[in-house]
Amino acid sequence: MVEEKTEQLSMEKRRTEELLYQVLPRPVAQQLLAGEMVQPEQFECVTIYFSDIVGFTALCAQSRPMEVVDFLNDLYSTFDRIIGFYDVYKVETIGDAYMVVSGLPERNGHDHAREIGLMALAILDAVKSFTIKHKPDYQLKIRIGIHSGPVCAGVVGQKMPHYCLFGDTVNTASRMESTGHPLKIHVSEAAKQILDKFGTFRTELRGDVELKGKGIVTTYWLLECSEPDPRPPTPMRNYNENEIPFPILFPAIGK
Repeated sequence: MVEEKTEQLSMEKRRTEELLYQVLPRPVAQQLLAGEMVQPEQFECVTIYFSDIVGFTALCAQSRPMEVVDFLNDLYSTFDRIIGFYDVYKVETIGDAYMVVSGLPERNGHDHAREIGLMALAILDAVKSFTIKHKPDYQLKIRIGIHSGPVCAGVVGQKMPHYCLFGDTVNTASRMESTGHPLKIHVSEAAKQILDKFGTFRTELRGDVELKGKGIVTTYWLLECSEPDPRPPTPMRNYNENEIPFPILFPAIGK
């Protein structure tokens, strides 16, 4: 009986740890589990991805609440499966917004732009063929924005601790999304310069765009990558009784 209870305790401990790893980056979660303080850290350059659903408010008005939840869960579960193939960290979902970063908490040189670029192309491809169950004839559209730059990151809060990013780079990435076009990947000059180092990404000049707080800036569209991506998305797998299908939706807290 003692061995059985010990095994059950170990299993519950593993399940608790895995849940924490879903909420926080693994290195950060391990520090918290060890009782250590997680110090804020400055990152010289990361790449941030933002996406938003075009016409989400109108879609919600035409749908029942449960249909909206099921739709978002299906969509973001698809996104979650895709990003699992890239060196990225999902920061959060806020309502219909989806935020991902590469280059932290573990630095990866210039690869952060490449990883986000490949991931954005894969997500856009998935969206074009995505079917909303309660509106099968509806063509889902999202806007995507990408920007590279410095950020500060750290754990905020004691109840439901959250790994947050701070800095002008976050704001600019968000503006890149909001000023973009449906089914297009809007890329800043800073992100394009890093992507150009790889010689495999094809971009197109969009032109001058006014960003709030930034004035007139030159931006680009990310069109494609000639590099073969060995990490295509896989079908949703089934969870067994020893696994937890963690929810991916966070409470909407405003933008």
